[in-house]
Amino acid sequence: MAVKKKRVAKKRAAPKKRVAKKRVAKKKTKRNYAKERAYDSKPEVKKRRAMRNRARYKMIKAGKSKVGDGKDVDHVTEIHAGGSNDISNLKSVNASKNRSYKRDKNARRKK
Repeated sequence: MAVKKKRVAKKRAAPKKRVAKKRVAKKKTKRNYAKERAYDSKPEVKKRRAMRNRARYKMIKAGKSKVGDGKDVDHVTEIHAGGSNDISNLKSVNASKNRSYKRDKNARRKK
């Protein structure tokens, strides 16, 4: 007769516990309103803001945009790249689309 061997169960190591990393909250800094006011009152900043407002008004007048619709007026060819505030160079887009950078497939900023 053949001798039966006893099967001995191997002890498994206890699974490692996952330790959650503590998230450290960033310390909020107070806004410096005086600094913002000084920046906003610069002539070149006022000029750019007036240009954006004129473009917005043109789109509203043309019926392509509405007051309070939450959309931005986008210049197809940017002003600094030789574009103009002509209605043919303007389009109405979502603010998140207009204020973001183009991304590659890994969600990194395209250069």
